[in-house]
Amino acid sequence: MAVTDEAIEKIKGMIVSGALRPGDRLPKESELAADLGLSRNSLREAVRALSLIRILDVRQGDGTYVTSLDPQLLLEALSFVVDFHRDDTVLEFLAVRRILEPAATAMAASRIGEAELDALAAQLDALGSTPSVEELVAADLDFHRGIVQASGNTVLCSLLDGLSGPTTRARVWRGLTQEDALSRTLQEHRAILAALRDRDPEAARAWATVHVASVEQWLRSTL
Repeated sequence: MAVTDEAIEKIKGMIVSGALRPGDRLPKESELAADLGLSRNSLREAVRALSLIRILDVRQGDGTYVTSLDPQLLLEALSFVVDFHRDDTVLEFLAVRRILEPAATAMAASRIGEAELDALAAQLDALGSTPSVEELVAADLDFHRGIVQASGNTVLCSLLDGLSGPTTRARVWRGLTQEDALSRTLQEHRAILAALRDRDPEAARAWATVHVASVEQWLRSTL
């Protein structure tokens, strides 16, 4: 592993220094191994590891390329990792969401367009007053994703997208067991939307905090 780690660090150094840029093709394996002072086996293992976390793209018959290094692409690894959470760590993911999502919602208040606000309103209207738990959870994910995207911060958007996986199960569970969960969620969505329409970042932040905290508080009481 130490040799593979060294190979990973050397390739990383080439990318960070600009010797390899997004979209660049890596030199042939034999040439790169010689240039970096590595064995071909350790280089191969490093390339495999870096391709798993979307740093490199191995194209059969064509070569190995540096990916776009887009934050959304790189942070896909986060959602892979958090899928292995334990039930007791869902609270920790929700706590991180409670920090980040209100901030993103506040940022969106000054940036979100009227067309985007109308789309969010139409989405809520389409749900009606008595959606199924599954419909509400899917709509909840889309609702918050649309708002976070409007914040204009792609890193924040990707982070929150990755964190939504483990909390989805908690939201479904809550909807099935807590009597007023569906109506409360719809009310909180309407309040967030109203704050965004008013271009009021602090109200948007406050309602987003309430929304995530209500799930967190309920889950804490059930574990």
